[in-house]
Amino acid sequence: MVYKTETLIAGSGVAGLFLALKLADFSEVTILTKTDISESNTRYAQGGIAGVFSDQDSFDKHIQDTLTAGDGLCEIETVKRVVQQGPSRIRELMEIGARFDRQPDGTLSLAREGGHSEHRILHAHDATGAEIERALVEAVRNHPKIKVMEHFFAVDLITQHHLGMYINRGFDGIECYGLYALELSTREVHTFIASQVVLATGGAGNVYANTTNPSIATGDGIAMALRAKARIANMEFCQFHPTALYEPGTRPAFLITEALRGKGAVLKNGWSKEPFMQKYDARLSLAPRDIVARAIDSEMKASGTDFVWLDATHIPEKELREEFPMIYEKCLEKGLDITKDMIPVVPAMHYLCGGIDTDAQGRTSIRNLFACGECSHTGLHGANRLASNSLLEGLVYAGIIAEFIKTHPIKPLQHSIPDWNDQNTLNTDEWVLISHNFKEVQNIMSNYVGIVRSNARLERAMRRIHLIYEETESFYQRYKLSPELCELRNVIACAYLIVKCAQIRKESRGLHFTTDYLEKREQVWNTFV
Repeated sequence: MVYKTETLIAGSGVAGLFLALKLADFSEVTILTKTDISESNTRYAQGGIAGVFSDQDSFDKHIQDTLTAGDGLCEIETVKRVVQQGPSRIRELMEIGARFDRQPDGTLSLAREGGHSEHRILHAHDATGAEIERALVEAVRNHPKIKVMEHFFAVDLITQHHLGMYINRGFDGIECYGLYALELSTREVHTFIASQVVLATGGAGNVYANTTNPSIATGDGIAMALRAKARIANMEFCQFHPTALYEPGTRPAFLITEALRGKGAVLKNGWSKEPFMQKYDARLSLAPRDIVARAIDSEMKASGTDFVWLDATHIPEKELREEFPMIYEKCLEKGLDITKDMIPVVPAMHYLCGGIDTDAQGRTSIRNLFACGECSHTGLHGANRLASNSLLEGLVYAGIIAEFIKTHPIKPLQHSIPDWNDQNTLNTDEWVLISHNFKEVQNIMSNYVGIVRSNARLERAMRRIHLIYEETESFYQRYKLSPELCELRNVIACAYLIVKCAQIRKESRGLHFTTDYLEKREQVWNTFV
């Protein structure tokens, strides 16, 4: 079946939903989401969204904190744009219906997190993402001009390649005409034609064995963009959240928000239960995430323990239970009373700072294709994302893209797009190959491309990923599509990009730490694929 729309948005997190609402009164909008509309990385964001709302704070302070965390690789104009536009976009979000915690006098309750010099984090207890997602989903469902198509898996972008033209990565003038999507209930592939396509597909946490991301975070948009020959940037910068609840074998890992450390919780080592962050950074447990994650990794290796402790027992019980109810209840289920017991924590893959490269308007290197949210690389995060800047980036760039589309109408497509061709392919029940390869990629990435890397580990990872890629592509050519096969291909593509970018970067910077290059270069540069 062929569907036509003016603006096609793939993804239903904060960026995709906010964009749809901003465009709906101007453009015909269709949202594709591969599961339920409310399932996204946004939903699992605990800590909050950063914005300047205090008289003690300023744009300059927020900008400087972002630049410091980004370790010299942030694009300054992007940082200024996001920080300065952020408060107005957050107010729009509140007008839509998002409810953030407030003080008894009605003013916003602002928390502080690692890397921030001021209290500027708006939050809804410890379930901020879920509250934002709730408000946006409700508004989208109630908007008569937004069409939501759930359980449609975006497979591939449609470009001149599908019209019979040979395209390589150096081709100037690639255009996007829509995408092919797999309807999960029927396993039929449909054609979606659009004047403009926006990828808001989230991150790729499931490239690693231990992640705070839901199972849907398999880098689908990034992988589609790679196959369409879009420019991808800085994929080596994988942010491991320092404090995920230690539960071996549990996926996704349960996040222990950084806001708990902002409240005063202290990291302690696993054997003597003594504080250790003073050995690594003057900001102690509130240092930027790359520093804290490496410190935890170092302590675990030095002591031979599988986790470290997060001690919040000195924080008043009433404050813990009221401000962190989700964490309190989750730990209680595991037999831990955080008012009396320390929490075992371990780093887990959390956020991807690289992605599909975009310009100041959210445009990719492919015409009529935009990207926003975690799947994009805007230059905001540099080598390491400042806590609670991710939801902010999604909001701001969704607004920027909406304004650009409103003022730059695109002529309807004149080409005839061929249907998806799966002739001579077979159905199969050999899913053991897919599940085995998926786990093998995750183990390779966790073992060789984690918090600490080396040239030898990266070379070994690339060799093994290449073998899995060849095996999987052979399988793909012979058998009909399934969501499991699509996700495996996308995870392999993202793993390749992470390793490739890591091999290009001959230095340790931010989230990319390698034992072969312990010093930073003086030259600041980005990695592109």
